[in-house]
Amino acid sequence: MSLFGDGLEAAVQKAFTRPAPKTAPAQMRYLVKQLKSTRAVAQMLRISQRTVERYVKNQIKKPRPDLAARLEREVTRRWQPQVRARARRQAATTGGIVIDTRARIGYTAPIGTTDDARLRHLTVALPPQYAARLFDAQQSGAADQQLQQIAAEGLKELYFQDGGRRAGSLEQIRFTDIEHIEFEL
Repeated sequence: MSLFGDGLEAAVQKAFTRPAPKTAPAQMRYLVKQLKSTRAVAQMLRISQRTVERYVKNQIKKPRPDLAARLEREVTRRWQPQVRARARRQAATTGGIVIDTRARIGYTAPIGTTDDARLRHLTVALPPQYAARLFDAQQSGAADQQLQQIAAEGLKELYFQDGGRRAGSLEQIRFTDIEHIEFEL
């Protein structure tokens, strides 16, 4: 995925109530249960149906590294969908989202102000409407650039403009050279 998409996904995964299956046979059994057939799992993972059956019966225990990565990704993507939805809904309606970032952040402002972008480490709690916009954009398949723009708008409103109490003439935020970004619900 992307820096922002992966960060949002990691924040939602912190809400899980149980750990996802760790071993390859357990992961394979989970996917077979979810997709209702070994053929569907085999097509999704690009392996033979017989290989899936052997994992389910515990005849194979250690997958190749590329298969292990695909297996882990598919299980994590499907794990606890109701908990995932509840966490997103809560962040989008009442809780909001916290962004912790270290990036080069600057702004476009009237002539005579210091608008040079500089490296900043910010931890900002964004209100629920920004969490809702971020999750909606992520669900609709938005690119990393769009998610970054939504986060930049939130930083502009809360960090630079302090909810409308200052810097009213601030036009646009430049949010580049991201070294680190982490989301918390």
